Formats: sequence, structure tokens, C-alpha cells
Amino acid sequence: MTILVIAEHDNKTVAGATLNTVAAAGKIGGDIHLLVVGADVGAVAEAAAQITGVAKVLVADNAAYAHQLPENVAPLVASLVIEQHSIYNHVLAPATSNGKNLLPRVAAQLDVDQISEIISVESADTFKRPIYAGNAIATVQSNAAVKVITVRATGFDPVAAVGGSASVERVDTVYDTGTSRFVAEELAKSDRPELTAAKIIVSGGRGMQNGDNFKHLYALADKLGAGVGASRAAVDAGFVANDMQVGQTGKIVAPQLYIAVGISGAIQHLAGMKDSKVIVAINKDEEAPIFQVADYGLVGDLFEAVPELERLV
Repeated sequence: MTILVIAEHDNKTVAGATLNTVAAAGKIGGDIHLLVVGADVGAVAEAAAQITGVAKVLVADNAAYAHQLPENVAPLVASLVIEQHSIYNHVLAPATSNGKNLLPRVAAQLDVDQISEIISVESADTFKRPIYAGNAIATVQSNAAVKVITVRATGFDPVAAVGGSASVERVDTVYDTGTSRFVAEELAKSDRPELTAAKIIVSGGRGMQNGDNFKHLYALADKLGAGVGASRAAVDAGFVANDMQVGQTGKIVAPQLYIAVGISGAIQHLAGMKDSKVIVAINKDEEAPIFQVADYGLVGDLFEAVPELERLV
């Protein structure tokens, strides 16, 4: 049994979610092949070959894959599975925006069902995944010839990025369907850690009252070396940008420390951060649901508590 894992990268470095996905593949069992698709990805392929547990790295390096458009990448992945139908039993990718965009197309081309955002591997054909905003965990068994699966990175500890010695093999097949084209991208720039990679996150909710008051969280985060997030309520109110949203419809995070400030703890928000190792909640409402999942809770005025906390750090 061999598992094909789609590497997440930016044509320069391997994303951390790839290491979590390889860990999930390792729990399924069998050889792990890592597919690197992009343009000028020599450095990515070298790094991928060093990932612990990877037996082979397949490299599809072509200008058609420069922006990893799913319309071009999906037929490539499907063709590899079809050509090697006796080898690949599973196709895995991180449950990131790219993974969620790509694998449904792969599943459709292979005419199989997809299993989304698994958090546990029970056996080679049985997995656990959250449903109803994380309020229930479904155990899903698939009898598909090829299991196509997205992996929630927070559910698996990453494998080591070094120590491996995988062979590298070039894939010359090129698909350029012409059905979509890359126009532009705007990347948010910040000196603070990106939310999904941050070890500490400070998040604000509706209790912050307005966007200007997030300056208190920024000051605390800068001292802690933390990322800054927000609840959907804060984003919908226009306090901060969409890319800061943590929750079911935002980013799924699992830092070592999550500090929730002025966040009531709606189900949708909890779904995105409840896997955090330590949760600290600051809220003036002692009945706020956030306290039910918090390891430490402070009932009080956040505008007094946060500046005081900043002074103590």
C-alpha cells in the first residue's frame, strides 16, 4: 500500500501543514510518496526529500504549475493515480485553501467520494472527522478503491522536517487546461507570526468594541511574539481584516497558548481553536461559554486586564 501526499508549498519552502499530513499518512501505514507541483521548485524538492517518513518525492516542475491552479494540478494527480492504480490507495492533502480547492476535483475525476478534514486515523479505511461545527465527531468508513482525504493539520503532530533520505523522481506530464488563469494576489504582510503557524495567539472579539481598541492586543502580542486573531463577530463588525478570523469559517489553529479577549465563545469560534494546548479567557461575563473550554479564566474588564497583563510580561 502506498499513499500519495500533495505537498503544500510556495515554490520556495515546504509549508508546515505538509508535515502534519505526512504524519497522518504514517498512521495509515505503507510507503509515502510526496508530490511537489510548481515552478522552479528544486529547493522545495530537496527539503521534501529530507522529511521523515517519505520514501519518494515526485516533482512536477513546469511553468503551467507556477501558481498551482487546481484546474491544472487535479488532472495531474488523477493521472498519476490512474496510471499507478495498483500502487496508490490513498491521496492526502492538507485541509488548507489549496487542499480544499484541489482534492474535490481529484475525487470527481477518479469518481470516488472525498473524506474531508480528518482528525484521526482508525484504520486504512476508517477515519474520524468533526461535524456540526465540531460538536460531534463522525467515524467514517470508505470502501472506495482510492481514498481521497483532506487532513486537518491540528489533529496530527508534525513529523520531523529533517532526517529523511527519500529518492527524487521527475514527473514530466504537463496539464494546461486553459480554463483558468492567474491574475494577481495580495498577501497580507505582518511582522507577527502567521496564525496557523503561531505558537501563541491573542484573539479579540466583539467585546473589543472597535478596531482601534485592538491596539491593546497588538501591544500584548508583540511582547509575547504572538499572532493576533479575531472572532467572526469582530470581523463582521469591521474591527479587523478577514484574514484574522479564527473559527469554523476562518482559520483553524492549535497554538501552545490561545488568549481569548472579549470573546463569548460561540460554537463557530470554538471549532477553530479548541485544540489549543492552553486556553486563557478574559471576559466580563462570567457566564460566557468560552469559560467552559478555558484552562484559565479571568472575569473582569478587558481594558484593565490586558494593559496590566502587558505590563507584567
